[in-house]
Amino acid sequence: MDAQTELHEPPPLPHRERLWVVLGVLLPLFLSSLDNTILASALPTIGRDLGDANNLSWLITAYLLAATACLPLYGKLADIHGRLLMLRIAIGFFMAGALICALAPDIAALIFGRAVQGIGGGGMGAMAVVVLGDIAAPKDRGRYYTLFSITYTTAGACGPALGGSIADHLHWSMIFWINLPLGVVAWAMTIAFMRKLPRHERPHRLDVIGALLIVAASVSFMLALNLGGVRVPWTSPSVIALLAAAAAVAGLFIARMLTAPEPLIPLSILREPAVRCAVVAHGFGWASIIALNIFLPMYLQTALALSPTAAGLSLMVLMATLNTSAGLGGLVLCRVQHYKRLPVAAYLVAMSSVLALAWWAGRMDLWTFEVLIFLIGAGFGPMPSLAMVSMQNVVPRHQLGIAVGTTNFSRSLCGTMLVAVVGAVILASTASSGALGPRGLGGALAPGSEAATVAFQRVFFIIAACMAVAYVAILLLEERPLRTDMPAAPR
Repeated sequence: MDAQTELHEPPPLPHRERLWVVLGVLLPLFLSSLDNTILASALPTIGRDLGDANNLSWLITAYLLAATACLPLYGKLADIHGRLLMLRIAIGFFMAGALICALAPDIAALIFGRAVQGIGGGGMGAMAVVVLGDIAAPKDRGRYYTLFSITYTTAGACGPALGGSIADHLHWSMIFWINLPLGVVAWAMTIAFMRKLPRHERPHRLDVIGALLIVAASVSFMLALNLGGVRVPWTSPSVIALLAAAAAVAGLFIARMLTAPEPLIPLSILREPAVRCAVVAHGFGWASIIALNIFLPMYLQTALALSPTAAGLSLMVLMATLNTSAGLGGLVLCRVQHYKRLPVAAYLVAMSSVLALAWWAGRMDLWTFEVLIFLIGAGFGPMPSLAMVSMQNVVPRHQLGIAVGTTNFSRSLCGTMLVAVVGAVILASTASSGALGPRGLGGALAPGSEAATVAFQRVFFIIAACMAVAYVAILLLEERPLRTDMPAAPR
């Protein structure tokens, strides 16, 4: 790309055209978030049908892991080849993975299909946020990002209810069949609504080696969590070898970041304190919500003996309050000078409510549960807009794709690891108590299982600790004036 082309900047889009572009990416974003959680309520049914309850957690982690590994690559490829092309490629992967899952004859094929689907889902979510950075200045992004936050959280909260209803009344494979027509509609929407999307292509190098290293380290770590304390002791040679391999490969990944010409996670971006704080807050904060969306339906079926459908529907309060507070938070972000005050105060309420959920896990009633998730949703809502807009406020346009990819990478990696750790806690707790019998996890999580209730109490304390890390990052995030222009590429 020559200097003349690089210096040319298309005129900003008017508000109406921005809205059309935003609408073009909302359905792909919805599908990406929906498939993070849609299997949560259906996992016991899938385990019974396929005769394998011990590997069910991989149906969640395979999707999250694949999405995590490819997120930074999507960001760079979008900077090279354009957002629209990469979004369509992501939709194609997503539909192919859904087809593999729908036709899967066993758990291994289903896990493979979920990994393929995750490659597409990760790209769909990443491209949606990158597109927002292309069409609006940081000062104006709060009101548009509110639509993204509402879409993301609505899909995540609807997933358990929809998946549970399908598992109760239809065959679980319908969870994947419905993705095919929705994927076709999403593809058509990109053609209809995104024609005027500004283009800012710029050459980059792809760090495929870095992506492979982070996948290898993550898989080794999650295999150790899946085996330790359940199939073999934590001190067994196989578990120790897996943990050592994960640590060694993680070290190679860090070395790669320090030496690669263009590493998977560019250190030049992370040297900016505002970016570091935003990445940590976004990653650990959203990881907590992802884990709650996945494991709360299981907790409700265990502690309150709810059906899969009822357990999923009980999370609608979380969706409604989170969406409402996200909308209000996005509006406040654009209109006040001290835009951190509301997210800081609200997030403290959310974190305290998760602690209360952990404290009362063994003696919870439905009304108390609904009040607590109301407070969690209301308190968490303003934070994502704060983290994302603060990050984009300091990043130049030519690094926007990889910056958003890095931020989403942190969210997906933290979510994947937290889900893996939480799943291991549940398996290890129920196995050590003798509750993990021939029926595997499905039997251990039967209504009235005291061991599972204790395990979930530990789970909620872990999630609260994860939220505390995000809270510290928010406190440390510098409150800079939001730009009213688009950060330009270097001359």
